[in-house]
Amino acid sequence: MIDVANALVLLSNFVLIPAITYGAQLALGALGITLIYAILRFANFAHGDTMAFGTMLAIFLTWGMQSLGWSLGPLPVALLALPLAILGTIAMVLATDKVIYKFYRDKRVDAVIFVMVSVGVMFMMNGLVRIFIGTGDINFADGSRFIIRAREFREMTGLDEGLALRTTQVITIVVAVAVMASLFWFLQKTRTGKSMRAFSDNEDLALLSGIKPEKVVMVTWMLAAALATIAGVLYGLDKGFRPFTYFQLLLPMFAAAILGGIGQPIGAVVGGFVIAFSEVAVTYAYRRVFEYLGPEGFEVDGLMQLLETEYKFAVSFILLVIVLLVRPTGIFRGRIV
Repeated sequence: MIDVANALVLLSNFVLIPAITYGAQLALGALGITLIYAILRFANFAHGDTMAFGTMLAIFLTWGMQSLGWSLGPLPVALLALPLAILGTIAMVLATDKVIYKFYRDKRVDAVIFVMVSVGVMFMMNGLVRIFIGTGDINFADGSRFIIRAREFREMTGLDEGLALRTTQVITIVVAVAVMASLFWFLQKTRTGKSMRAFSDNEDLALLSGIKPEKVVMVTWMLAAALATIAGVLYGLDKGFRPFTYFQLLLPMFAAAILGGIGQPIGAVVGGFVIAFSEVAVTYAYRRVFEYLGPEGFEVDGLMQLLETEYKFAVSFILLVIVLLVRPTGIFRGRIV
């Protein structure tokens, strides 16, 4: 039984907890993508760099607050900077919509034109972020690093393996649950949320019902910007900030949105966790787990790793291709891409 407990701790430490944390971050990012697709009807390739832009603002604000001596004790100061970073990102996104997207929306161009425009916006934002903050790694998580350390866990339980739980992991899970619950309440219970769902289901009927498209578009961009900033800051606190990383996150976020059902918010959440668990589970080396679960003296040759960590995004790509071939509408029957 002790060996089984050690194996469970290993899996929790390196698979379960990291996958839940990563899944929450992907789910928040995929929610922004699916909202844009459901209401504005195009795939926003600039979403990853919107995350980078919002995170950059949060970092600058965090540095400013730290220089003033502000502190949250065991929690990172970035949580204080997050609301202001959200407002800054919303302002940037609304300005981009007014200057760029509105021109094409008024002309009622095809969705593929919007996709091409979003690619241009993506490169523009990516360049701005790199110019202002650079291209290197930035760690802006201060406060207490661990809620429980591996050594403390081993001393409490007497097991050979220790469970380490980082503060940023708990923050990610708590904030993500609160944000998701608030978003679903907003979409289901408020008048604006109902207008957005009606506009998504049938634009012409929604217009005949008196729903103002300008307001729906504005609120959609605001929600997408807020979700992008929150997801980006949580990812940055947990894993560190590098601008190019957020561009790479586009693939797993789009895979999550499509897997769950593009245009379906609940699908984006489920898809985010499916992609996260798939990536983490496939790239983990199970050698020590099998040695704990095998007979006494049992040894395993090799790492028992299906795929190296460097190729984890290949898992997202493979799942994306399978979904598009087998079930293009996704788990919750969203729109066909």
